[in-house]
Amino acid sequence: MARKILIVTGDAGESYEALYAVHRFQEAEWETVVAAPSVRMLNLVIHAFEPGWDTYVERPGYNMRSDVAFQDVNVDDYEAVLLLGGRAPEYLRNDQRLLEIVREFREQDKWIFSICHGIQILIAAGLAPGAELTAYTHLRYEIESGGARFVDQEAVRDGKIVCGQTWESHPDFYREVFACLGAEAAVV
Repeated sequence: MARKILIVTGDAGESYEALYAVHRFQEAEWETVVAAPSVRMLNLVIHAFEPGWDTYVERPGYNMRSDVAFQDVNVDDYEAVLLLGGRAPEYLRNDQRLLEIVREFREQDKWIFSICHGIQILIAAGLAPGAELTAYTHLRYEIESGGARFVDQEAVRDGKIVCGQTWESHPDFYREVFACLGAEAAVV
């Protein structure tokens, strides 16, 4: 039976982060379940870093279908949760059911992974105080305001939380993610 991971995104989620996550976990023979506010086709975006811009630019990206609505998620069914970036976390961090889900992963001592703006959900769930976290560098203020210490590295692990800066951090981030999951599997 395949291990299961809950992948959280929504409209304006980062397209590359979403596709890469689903494919990378499937490649490792995990069952991926994409969770969003409702079950439907999601409109993802592409955030690119362009010369001459002080921040990223946003373009329409691929679409991806969600598999489960937040209201129907049972944390007991999953070994880990992955909070994706893009603009989706701006509004997803206001979804009380999603915040409950993230807190339940913490209470059950399960892995919580976050990349780029996904950290906004983790902060809103109240899991930042005392932690060492990373994300897109322009989120440093939010991380520090949430009570965490910002670490300027591609990927950071603090206990059962692993976070990455941007999709450019995929190699370091997923190396750490799968090292954590592999080490845990070896113990079981």
